[in-house]
Amino acid sequence: MSAEPELLVAVIMGSKSDWDSMKPASDTLHKFGIPHECRVLSAHRTPDELAEYLKSAEARGCQAYIGGAGGAAHLCGVIASQTLKPVLGVPMDSRLQGLDSLLSTVQMPEGIPVGTFAIGPSGAANAALYAISILSLQRPELADKIRQYRQERKDKILKEHLPYKQSSAGMVPPPKE
Repeated sequence: MSAEPELLVAVIMGSKSDWDSMKPASDTLHKFGIPHECRVLSAHRTPDELAEYLKSAEARGCQAYIGGAGGAAHLCGVIASQTLKPVLGVPMDSRLQGLDSLLSTVQMPEGIPVGTFAIGPSGAANAALYAISILSLQRPELADKIRQYRQERKDKILKEHLPYKQSSAGMVPPPKE
């Protein structure tokens, strides 16, 4: 029997409908070469399976969890109550524009911390980047990859030009490349 693959980050969402918002977390982890897996497990509908999965993930070396849930978003709090590893919460958009999810994720009792990110896809991507930053404390090569990622984003912004820019002399065309 072969050994199970290394697992550094687990991405858990409460429903398959959360996948479009959580996919940027998986995409970001993949881009950085981080061994991870994505699962649908509900704090309310599959609590026993969630607990078993967390035990399995810990046994395989999981170092951080990214959770995404909407509405009464208790998933991240339940994960945090069962692990000492970092739990990064991503509230999902909802009929209340994600405010219910945000408050459910961020309002944790003292002693059960959940790092909470922005609602939706940008929050998921940033949660993955934060998990990678945590991993970089023990893996310096990841810090180099983060530095390179930020430089690429900086370079992209610096290459962007508007058709005209406002100056005290009025509208001026951008410099020719």
